[in-house]
Order: sequence, then C-alpha cells, then structure tokens
Amino acid sequence: MSRSSNLRSPWLWLSLASLVILATFIVYPLANILTASFAGEGQSGWMRLVSDPRGLTAIGNTLILASVVTVTCMLLGVPLAYVTARFRFPGKSIIALLPIITLVIPEVISAQTWLMVLGNNGVVTRFMRDFGIGLPSFYGWFGLIVVMTFIYYSYIYIGTVAAISGFDVHLEEAAQSLGTSPAKSRIKVMLPVILPSILASALLVFTMVVGNFAVSMILSNRLPLLSVATYQAAIAEGGASPVMQSTFASVSVLMVMTVLFFNRWIIARGRFEIAQGRGARPVPLAGIKGLAVGGAASLIVILSLLPLCVVVIGAFTVSRGPVMQWGNWTFANLERVFTTAPQPLINSLSYSALATIIGICFSAVVSYLIVKKRNAMTPWLDYISAVPLALSGTVLGIGLVVSFNGGWLPLTGTATIMVLALLVRRLPFGMRSSQATLHNIPNSIEEASISLGSPPVRTFLKVVLPMMAPAIASAAVLTWTTTVSELSASILVYSGGRETLTIQIFRLIGSNLMAYASAYGLVLIAVILLPIVIASKVFKVDVFSSK
Repeated sequence: MSRSSNLRSPWLWLSLASLVILATFIVYPLANILTASFAGEGQSGWMRLVSDPRGLTAIGNTLILASVVTVTCMLLGVPLAYVTARFRFPGKSIIALLPIITLVIPEVISAQTWLMVLGNNGVVTRFMRDFGIGLPSFYGWFGLIVVMTFIYYSYIYIGTVAAISGFDVHLEEAAQSLGTSPAKSRIKVMLPVILPSILASALLVFTMVVGNFAVSMILSNRLPLLSVATYQAAIAEGGASPVMQSTFASVSVLMVMTVLFFNRWIIARGRFEIAQGRGARPVPLAGIKGLAVGGAASLIVILSLLPLCVVVIGAFTVSRGPVMQWGNWTFANLERVFTTAPQPLINSLSYSALATIIGICFSAVVSYLIVKKRNAMTPWLDYISAVPLALSGTVLGIGLVVSFNGGWLPLTGTATIMVLALLVRRLPFGMRSSQATLHNIPNSIEEASISLGSPPVRTFLKVVLPMMAPAIASAAVLTWTTTVSELSASILVYSGGRETLTIQIFRLIGSNLMAYASAYGLVLIAVILLPIVIASKVFKVDVFSSK
C-alpha cells in the first residue's frame, strides 16, 4: 500500500486523534504531578518529604497496612476458595454471592456501616457497654484491617477458586500413586501451579489498599496514611502551589507501579500448561465436618453482607441528629433523598451515564485500532490506556485539578471534569473487555464484507460492532457500577452543587448523620444493583465474565 493511501486511511487519523486525547487527559496530568513534586519555592517536595516525619510515617504505615491486609485476605480467601472448589457442603450456594457483593457494596458504605455496628456509638458497642464490657476503639489499625479485609478478600477468593477449578487432578493422583500423602501432594504438585494466581491476586489487593481513600479517611482517625496525607495536602494547597500533594501522589504511583511490575514478573515466571486435564469433582462433606465447613464459610459471607443489611435497616430508622432510635421506623430519610435533597442522585446518574457511554464507545474504537488496525501509534494507545490501572483515584483527581485548574483548558468547577474523572478512572474496564472479544473475531469476516463493497468504517459499524455487543454490554455494566460508586477522584474535582451520592454519603458520615447516610447508601446500592439484575436476568449478559 502506498504512502498516500496510508495517509487517506481513516484508521490512521483515528489513531492519531485517540492518541492526542489519551495524552491530554492521562499523560499530561501524570507528567504535571511528577514535575510539580520537584517545583515550588525553596526545597522541592521530595526534600520536604524526607525532612517530614509525619509524611514518612504515613508511607510506612501504608506499607504495613497493605501488607497486613493482603495477608489476612489470603488467610480468608485461599481456604475458602479451596473448600468451595473441592467440596460440597451445606450453604455452599451462598458463596456464589461473593462477586456481586464486591460490586454492589461501595467502600464508603462498608466503612459507614461497620461504624454503625462497632463504632463509638455502634449497636454492638452500646449493647456491650450496658453490660459493663468496653470494646476497643474501631478507629485506627483494628478497624482499618477488619473493614479492608472483608472488602478485598473476595478478589483473592475469585482468582484462587478459578485456578483450583482449572487444575488437572490427574497430576495430584499421580503423585499419590507414587506414595505421596494427599496433603503433601497438594503442597508439592497443586500449590506451585496455582501460586502465581494467588500471588497476582494478592498483589492486586496490595495496590488497592495503597490507593484506598474512603475507608482510610473514615477510619484512620489520627493514624497517618498516604492517601489521607495526599488528600489533606490537596485541600491545603488547592491548585495554586501543588508541591506536597504532587509529591505524595508520585510516591503512590511509584509504589503501585513497582507492585504491578512484580505482578507481571510473577505471572511470566509462573506459566504451567496443562492439556486435556480435568478438575477434581467436589467431594460431599456430611455430618459435623460438613456443618463446620459450611458454617465457617457462610459466616464469612454473612459478615461480608453485614454492610448491606445495616444500611437497609439504617435507612428506615428514626434519628435525632447523630442519635439513631433503633426499632423506630420512618420513611423521612428516603424522602430527603428523593424530594428534599435529590441533587446528589441526579448528579450521580447523569455523570456516570455520560462517563459510561463515552468510555465504552471510545474503548470499542481504540481497541479495534489496537487489535485489528495496527500501526506505529497503536502500541502507544495500548500502553497509555492501561496507565489508569497504576493510578489511585486520589492521584488522578490531583492530576486533573493541577492540569486543568486554569490556562489553556480550564475545567475546574465544571461538570466536565467530574465526567472526565469518572471516565479516565474506569477506562481500562472497557478496553480489556473489547480487546478480548476482538481477538476472537476472525479477520476473514471483516475482509469478506469489504470485498463485497462495504467501506471499512461501515464494516466496523455493521459487522464487527454487533459481534462485540455482548462484551460491550458486560463492560458497560461493570463500568457503570464502578463509576457510580467512585469517591476518591470525584471528591477532589467536584464543586458546590455537583456532589454525587458517594460524596454526599462521605460528608454525612463526617457529620455523624448515619441515618441520612444510610438512606443515600441504600439508593446508591439500588442504582448499582438494578443494571446488574436487568443485564443478567433480562438480557442474559454475563456480567462476571472474564472476557
């Protein structure tokens, strides 16, 4: 093909336009964060950080918290995955709720409802206090570890149960036929095969704890943590001289990128190919052993569902300021959401809908360019579109504020920056789903359409896009559920009157108005759950498909 025909290709110009967009809203904000950390009058942010004991303590505490939570998640997730994959027991079906629990319950609601149970004025705390038993404070290390463990252990469970289910049981049986005990054969044969999946899931949990904002802000109290220090620096500095907020954000990016590097290294070194194998048939567990295993597994899932149960009860509970009158019921809290102060709901629906529609459309086009229309720019499109995976919401929010606070593209204080924050944050969801589907669509189908006289763009719209529809629908639901529950990025870029449901809940928790927060939380969960139910039951979309 000649050079002139290449220049006339619509795909080349689409690649260029997409690259400019990604560079503007991902690379440019990230570069501004890194450069701002070295700027400022006097010492750079890095020099200030080295001489700031509280800042260094925040980094150390974050590493400790991430390590401890990762270990506790593994202690819960791996055994639960093993008994689920290998045994049948009473209550096993309830464990199937875990993936949907992970999506449906936002982190801000988890932190809020655990406080309603075990906080200073929590139900259990007050009940035990009546009997003269004082419970330890739920703020600080204890509350952070408990809440984050029950939020993130399901990620390790999901990754591990898939690895165990795909393991060829013939290998284990062969080891036992040579005289190896069942327990030793699992350690020597099965564990090395599934270990990369466990470690990859564990590293994912580690990065999520490092970037966690909602739980850290609500439960850390006076404990210094990196995400809290980053937010506090952003509030203190604003967009005028963003030195320390950029420095803390840069530290977060470096930490996450280091972990992601090790993640890729572990996956690359841990490749085991098993051809024509079969997984082990689950063994029935009856009697006391079955009840014990089923009871323990069900207890873990029930505790995971605790936030959902508490927020439903709290939404209909009478309150006078911060005092909740348990057992007295009212609709006044929900009336506030829909009539008195409905703007957060309207904002969440409109911003998330726009971010989802734009993100999914953009992801489909860019993924098509990367997979089917490769050129010199498509590798860069692939790399840059994955960058948000290494950015916490706080880092992204700071980058957008620093970059678009004024100058050539002033977006601060507008609805556009809210939508942009949600869009960029969840862009990899649509990219991953679209690319996986496009790899399974033969080029011959598209070539046949073009050979019959259909132009390339029309072929994409009429032939390729309909074949991508199931994956796009699944990605759209996942993008919606995560954008509507986003807090860490949106709280840094929002302005008065543009509060979303999560921001409103966060503010109400700060004012200790738990009943009102529960009402907004219940509506938020309904907004998240409804598309999942419709997609799964009505349109038969596999929301939890890995493709």
